Order: sequence, then structure tokens, then C-alpha cells
Amino acid sequence: MTKDNSNWKSRTKAVHSGTRRSQYGEVSEAIFMTQGFVYETAEAAEARFVQLGEDEFIYARYGNPTVAMFEDRIAAIEGTEDAFACASGMAAVNGALVSMLRAGDHVVSAKALFGSCLYILEEILGRYGVDVTFVDGTDLDQWKAAIRPDTKAVFFESVSNPALEVIDMKSVSDLAHAVGALVVVDNVFSTPVFSRATELGADVIVYSTTKHIDGQGRALGGVVLGSKEFIRGTLEPYMKHTGAAMSPFTAWIMLKGLETLDLRVRAQAATAAAIAKALEGHPKLERVVYPGSPSHPQYDLCQAQMGSGGTMVAYEIKGGRDAAFRFMNALEICTISNNLGDAKTIVTHPATTTHQRLPQEQKDHLGITYGLIRMSAGLEDAQDLIDDVLRGLDAV
Repeated sequence: MTKDNSNWKSRTKAVHSGTRRSQYGEVSEAIFMTQGFVYETAEAAEARFVQLGEDEFIYARYGNPTVAMFEDRIAAIEGTEDAFACASGMAAVNGALVSMLRAGDHVVSAKALFGSCLYILEEILGRYGVDVTFVDGTDLDQWKAAIRPDTKAVFFESVSNPALEVIDMKSVSDLAHAVGALVVVDNVFSTPVFSRATELGADVIVYSTTKHIDGQGRALGGVVLGSKEFIRGTLEPYMKHTGAAMSPFTAWIMLKGLETLDLRVRAQAATAAAIAKALEGHPKLERVVYPGSPSHPQYDLCQAQMGSGGTMVAYEIKGGRDAAFRFMNALEICTISNNLGDAKTIVTHPATTTHQRLPQEQKDHLGITYGLIRMSAGLEDAQDLIDDVLRGLDAV
């Protein structure tokens, strides 16, 4: 039986919200590893397919008790009415957009996006007749010019990957809502800990739970959050028929991740801030990009929207690809990988990995140079990480 958590603080919700206990009274959430459910009678089966009752399930592709616990808990933290858990972050992005759009619809999107998000918008939606207009997400005049009376949705990353641009969520939401468009936000870099997305106007919020929510590099996952009408009326029919549901075991991993999410993310953000401060003005760097630094062009906006600079730092090494590779190969603690939000500090070279397939013109526009390093701060000692980065720069 779920409890009323409306007065709980976020960290309490992250530990207790949505808990369903079996007859055994377990402390840790149970993993219901089943693909189907049985019915006492044929009449009961018929009734359940006509109308699901509270806490009733039919098939794991439609819902599962462990998955439902995760959905309820993340929705409680984010402050939305409902959530749908998915097999991956990209399944969540795809489901959120494709479920609401039809041929002839118009979408406005920020240009600064992860490569797979761009593929969905440019290739998949374009292939099926959806008109997509791309804008510089930090330029409100471009949003104003692009949003039309028939615009169905706007899409952006609240903090862009990898250049860490911060979008004015409230202003863009106001522009979209003025024409009745839905605001869809990929909120991964903001994390649920620093998110004010619902308060700032987002209608649909997407997370790759692979990142900070799991936080330990174990499992792929995603989640879409929003109103009950959108989640159950628009998204769920699409997701349950196309098969992108989260597995019960993955949902259990994500539940365990939520319990420590606040502690981990705040520690990682503090470390990211310390690294950014230590690197400012380094002679071997062209620039340091951290939304929590006063030097960041959207610093004030970031503080208003998140109250923190987040867990990600980017810096551009003088000398391009060769210098960046020498730096990465000299690191002893930081891990070279393409994930983020992990307990381990991860460095990525976006120009040759995550954003490799972007046309050079688009890389140039987004600031994805061959010297750019994206760093996801982990849970190691901050001074150890600073020493490691400085050692790496010595090798450049």
C-alpha cells in the first residue's frame, strides 16, 4: 500500500515513495521477475483487460509491480502526476516525441543535442512527415521566430551535451504554451536533484536513467514523466505496443539508485565545481566551461534554474585532437568512456566518439572542437582528481 508523500522532502521521497510490500513485509523492494500474471477466473481476466484496477497488472510490457514502484518514486521526486519507465534513455526520447506527433505536425528543437536525439528528429520524424525547425537554443529571438501557431511541440536539453549551454526553460515554455505546444525537455544534465522543470513549464520530462539515477554503470534505462493524461493516454499505448518497457530487474537497480541519488549528485557537483575552479586560466586550455562558474555566459540563468552548476565540466585543450589524446592517455584515475553520471569520473572526446557523425559545420557551431573534453565528475576525492587532470595536462 502506497503512502501519502505530498509533504515529504525530496530525499525522503527518493527512499520511500511508491513502495509496494508483499505479504512477507520485505525491507528492500521485491523484484517481480514475471512476464505475465494469473487470474482467478476467466471473468476476472476479461474484466482486467476491459479496465485495470488499482495495482493490477496484465503483462510486463504493459506494467509490473517493481517497475511501477520506480515510476511512482521518480514521479514523486520530479513532481509530476505520472511516469513511464523505458528500456533506455533513447527509447524514452523516441517514445515521448513519436507518440504525440503525426505527419504534418511541426516541432521546434534546439540544435545542441546528443547525436541520437538529432537522428530521431532529423531522420525518423522527418521520414514520416513531421516538419522540424532547429534553432540556437540560447537565442530567444530564434525561438520566437520559429514557433508557429501550428507548432505541436518544442524539444531541448535543459543543459546541452557536450557544450553545457543552459536553455531558458521558463521563457521557451511561455512561448510554446502561447500557441498550445507541449514542452519536452531532456533533463539528464540537470538531474532530478537540481530539476525545477515542472515549475519552469516543462510538460514532458525525459531522463536517461542509465546516467545519474543508476549512477554506477550497471544498466540501461529511461523514463518519461508528465501528466497522467499524457503518460497513460498518449505515451503508454505507443510504448506498450512497440515494446520499449523497462525490465523488472532494471527497475529494481534504478530504485536502489534513487536512494542515494541526492547524496551522490551533490557530491559530484561539488567536485565538478572544484575541478572547474582549479582549471580556470590554465595555460594549456583554451577555455573551461562549467555552468556553475561566474565566467559561464548563462551563469545567472543556471543558478536560477538549478541552483548548482551540475556534475559536468568541459574544457578545450590547446593543440586539438593529438593534444587531447595525449591528455586522456596520461590520466591515471579518470576513466575514458562515453557514459556520464557514474560514480567513476569519466572523460570523453565528443568530436571522435559521441558526436563523431555530426557534420563539421554543426560541430563548429556547437563548439565541439577536436580539443574539447567532456568530464563527468565522479565520487573520488576531489583533490586526487584535480591532481590527475593537472598531470594529464603536463603530458600535453
